[in-house]
Amino acid sequence: MIDWFRDLDPVAQAALAGGFTWFVTALGAAIVLLIGRMSQRLLDTMLGFAAGVMIAASVWSLLIPSIELAEETDSWAPAWIPAAAGVLLGAAFLRVADQFMPHLHLGQPMSEREGVETAWRRTTLLILAITLHNIPEGLAVGVAFGALASTVEVDNGATLAGAVTLALGIGMQNFPEGLAVAMPLRREGVSRFKSFWYGQLSAVVEPVAAVLGALAVVVVSPILPYALAFAAGAMLYVVIEQLIPESQAGNHTDLATLGTMLGFVVMMALDVALA
Repeated sequence: MIDWFRDLDPVAQAALAGGFTWFVTALGAAIVLLIGRMSQRLLDTMLGFAAGVMIAASVWSLLIPSIELAEETDSWAPAWIPAAAGVLLGAAFLRVADQFMPHLHLGQPMSEREGVETAWRRTTLLILAITLHNIPEGLAVGVAFGALASTVEVDNGATLAGAVTLALGIGMQNFPEGLAVAMPLRREGVSRFKSFWYGQLSAVVEPVAAVLGALAVVVVSPILPYALAFAAGAMLYVVIEQLIPESQAGNHTDLATLGTMLGFVVMMALDVALA
């Protein structure tokens, strides 16, 4: 681990890690500047890979640490209670946000737009859908780094490695996400530069969410087990509601499924090997 990064305040670490995940999204979106189209087969496989990474990150980087932290603290409730409550709260948060924020998922007609009624254009609604679902990723990174300052944490070295691994994993799956935003916009006639701009813009929220997540657990450390599980629940909601359906929507379901399995194994191996 680079010494200067290790010596930073956890909130500053979260900000940098969130900036990294945004940067990788921008790299993915930048592909649209080089090529006008991409094989749907490859795109579906990459989206499946992203889903697998997020599922593994939710389990190994968030839920398991949540249960372990709950076991270390004196509480009247079983250790699985914070994890279960956090997952449900995270999913409920995304569900409520889905109900109220106007947005449109990729590949769907305007008649399928969700949230409150609005006269906003299709492009704006597409960007809002991805932006909304990038919030949990930023929160997950922030909570992981915020745990470094928690009074209930006992092994900061391992936690720092785990937080960095989580940021790497989310960054890795953000590459196809940036591409998945930019390429459909380009196919709809949006210019190359605007397609790139909107693609990277969808992840600008991640550094902000990372800082907010880190601050929350630094200020109120007892919520850490719940916060870890909350981020996991929100990420799982995104995977089930968006990534998997989008990867399976074409005629390449087998490749998308294999991509999901590969992403899960890669993220699991990273977390176990580097933590």
